[in-house]
Amino acid sequence: QVQLVESGGGLVQPGGSLRLSCTASGRIFSIGTMAWYRQAPGKQRELVALISSVGMTNYADSVKDRFTISRDNAKKTVYLQMSSLKPADTAVYYCNAGARATLIGLLQDYWGQGTQVTVSA
Repeated sequence: QVQLVESGGGLVQPGGSLRLSCTASGRIFSIGTMAWYRQAPGKQRELVALISSVGMTNYADSVKDRFTISRDNAKKTVYLQMSSLKPADTAVYYCNAGARATLIGLLQDYWGQGTQVTVSA
């Protein structure tokens, strides 16, 4: 079983910055794509950014040029650097990763518990 633990959320003023981290632990042979999603109250969960195992990235249009996703494979950690934050970025942010427990194991999807990001004056 794989566990994903996020950290780094909190309250920030508009225009401010935050850095989220998500570390995977447990029985892991390899980790594939890692991603950040978010869910605002009353809205569906949406993809914010993703990064492949070789570092290719993709972003939601709403966060391009403001957020940067990165990963440290040795630490099994994915980061989301958020800058120029807006009230519209307020949401619970979830880490997601595809991982295999063994060489021939199935690629399974895992989620973190979420971390609250609130952008308010």
